[in-house]
Amino acid sequence: MEAGGGYEFESKIKGGVVPKEYIPSVIKGLEECMSNGVLAGYPVVDVRVVLIDGSYRGVDSSVLAFQLVARGAFWEVMRKAGPQMLEPIMKVDVVTPEEHLGDVIGDLNSRRGQIHSFGYKPGGLKYVSTLRGMTKGRASYTMHLAKFDVVPRHIQNQLPTKRMLLLLNVPM
Repeated sequence: MEAGGGYEFESKIKGGVVPKEYIPSVIKGLEECMSNGVLAGYPVVDVRVVLIDGSYRGVDSSVLAFQLVARGAFWEVMRKAGPQMLEPIMKVDVVTPEEHLGDVIGDLNSRRGQIHSFGYKPGGLKYVSTLRGMTKGRASYTMHLAKFDVVPRHIQNQLPTKRMLLLLNVPM
């Protein structure tokens, strides 16, 4: 799936091998796993799921059983897929007096920023207070999302996990 594509679910079940009333349970199990994530507890994005087969036994089948099987399938696929953690890449334009340029460049570099050009023009969310503090309130900036990119492995290893995850091997 293309980056930024979100989540798609498609059922190609034919012949009633999985009754239609259990399909929402499969979706719920998948969506719960996606929201809890597989890397440090961050949500999984850009996933396309196609349900192609299954089975149903009147005695053993239940809403919960289909949720659990969907979760097990999700974890199995994620282990094999090698998911990657993404981070937002922001385009930031900073306007600052020349005497503060060195401090601003140093700060952007400390945040793994890449400076593409300098220009003279007249005139993140937590960054505004840092920027104003180091320039005595005389600098300004604009920021917007440019894209998402893979978090470098050495940075990924330093990130705290958002929640502890217990991976269960659910037989299929």
